Amino acid sequence: MSRSERLLHLLQVLRRYRRPVRGQALAAELGVSIRTLYRDIASLQAQGAMIDGEPGVGYVMKPGYLLPPLMFRSEELDALVLGMRWVADRCDRTLSSGALSTLAKIAAVLPAELRRELEESSLLVGAPLKRSADKAPDDPLRAAVREEQKLNITYVDARGIHSQRVVWPFALVYFDQARVLMCWCELRADFRNFRSDRISNVEQLKERYPKRRSTLLREWRSLNQVASRTILPESDSIAP
Repeated sequence: MSRSERLLHLLQVLRRYRRPVRGQALAAELGVSIRTLYRDIASLQAQGAMIDGEPGVGYVMKPGYLLPPLMFRSEELDALVLGMRWVADRCDRTLSSGALSTLAKIAAVLPAELRRELEESSLLVGAPLKRSADKAPDDPLRAAVREEQKLNITYVDARGIHSQRVVWPFALVYFDQARVLMCWCELRADFRNFRSDRISNVEQLKERYPKRRSTLLREWRSLNQVASRTILPESDSIAP
């Protein structure tokens, strides 16, 4: 790894930490000596990087500092292109447009060689077995999660039974064939998951729910002791 690549990697590592991290930990992650780490920190600070800290205390990068144009490794470009193409193909129109716009913005600031590699990527997204119906221009479920507002929904379960629920949506889980709305259900006074394709009517209420969505997600994880990615998209298992 060249020194310029190492400095960029150090900036990227510092971005992950919100609190000061000790020099020894940074040096170990970068695979360099502590003296080299101190020299690299000093060099970045001299070039204008807003890094606070000192030896023995730790280092943290101030919020809002923008990295210079990124240099991606081949596997990073592959992951980026594949992920954005999946979102563009599978998600609602707003997210799809956002994914394509993100790729265009990144391509615009890449060096010519990397831009050509991004544009000529041969990692493609295959057609899903069943195309999702959730392709509306505006997604009220995602908006309610983002704005932490209650939803009044009409839900049709696997047996065709309708029920009216007021829920606190805090996450959306995307599968190839369906999406799952994770929420707190006021009717059941408990966490529930609802398939979005079985929600026949959605009303976004003006009332914010009393907790932060991050708090609800932590509580859900604590109760289930599993990561959200282990939710199964089976109709019976995810219905309330």
